[in-house]
Amino acid sequence: MATILLAHGAWSAAWAWKKMRPLMAAAGHAFFAPSYTGLGERAHLAGPDVELDTHIEDLLGVLHYEDLHDVVVLGHSYGGMVATGVADRAPARVTAAIYLDAFVPQHGQSLSDLVPVEQRARMRSGAVNGDGWSVPPNPSPADTSPEDLAWIAGKRVPTPLKCFEQPLLLHGELTLPRAYIQAMRNAGGSFSTFAARARSEAGWRSYEIDASHSPNVTAPDALMAVLNTALADMGK
Repeated sequence: MATILLAHGAWSAAWAWKKMRPLMAAAGHAFFAPSYTGLGERAHLAGPDVELDTHIEDLLGVLHYEDLHDVVVLGHSYGGMVATGVADRAPARVTAAIYLDAFVPQHGQSLSDLVPVEQRARMRSGAVNGDGWSVPPNPSPADTSPEDLAWIAGKRVPTPLKCFEQPLLLHGELTLPRAYIQAMRNAGGSFSTFAARARSEAGWRSYEIDASHSPNVTAPDALMAVLNTALADMGK
């Protein structure tokens, strides 16, 4: 049984993990899924000054006020940036990290540094052509069902550009146990680099899931199965 703290993806929020809540409970896990400042039910707090550090502080606040210890931080997509920052700043509370088709930054890197030049330009132009500071959502994966598309369409909102462009400054080298889950229907994209790193570096466990980029939406049962395997392998 694990205590899991979610670091969700960009344009998303806690609502997108609705299908996972009963599965987590059935598995006996304590699942904390806060929404970042400016996203989900906190979209009214969005602004040009919201950045990566804001979202890291959001999760550090949950660790403190919920008095959580021996925590597994689960980072999805952009949430890998947030999860890395949280693990770095709260080593006494976070004892393992799982990256789900997520970015795995090193010291001084921003998300923009970790994507192809054309994607970086697209994010910036999307903000500039809008209000100047927020990036519109990427399209949903092609295998998202019509029912799920209807569910998520009105809930995905722009993410402040600074979240993607602020470098992550780490205080030390992460040595905690880490696992990487690669979504194989999304293989070949930016995340394949991090999946390959997890397969080759010490301190990592590597897993695959037959799903597209957001299995919390499209394949919750399969995601729960691989999460349970990863957690058991970590002794959680």
